[in-house]
Amino acid sequence: MTREKTDFWVGLFVLLGGIALLFLALRAGNMSSFSFSSTYQVTAHFDNLGGLKVRAPVKSSGVVVGRVSSIGFDNERYQAVATLDLEERYQFPDDSSASILTSGLLGEQYIGITPGGDEKMLADDSQIKYTQSAVVLEELISKFLYSTADKEGGSK
Repeated sequence: MTREKTDFWVGLFVLLGGIALLFLALRAGNMSSFSFSSTYQVTAHFDNLGGLKVRAPVKSSGVVVGRVSSIGFDNERYQAVATLDLEERYQFPDDSSASILTSGLLGEQYIGITPGGDEKMLADDSQIKYTQSAVVLEELISKFLYSTADKEGGSK
């Protein structure tokens, strides 16, 4: 091969490698699914967010309908507050509920919205009243261990 052909193939290989690295960086940062459609914001209060992160998906019936835009703490209610950016094409009744769920056994956490039956819809700057906090695996294990220890200690 001539020098020009070798340079071309090396350049092409480096370019494809750079594109692959960019793709992996966007996937790892959960930024590969940018949406430019208009959104409206709603808030939800939770007792425990678990490992929920900003940019985590908001799903309803398995379909991504939005993203978590920010996470904070309410000093008056002593609860975590998640602000959700929901796409305007997806409208939910005012009495919908939000739960923090996990993809698989140890997968990423996301917010699942279950639609209610109210005729009034959630609007910009409204609040989801019915929430269910994350299930923390460590708490479940400790409850199981303590209940097992109590049963064994009480039978003697």
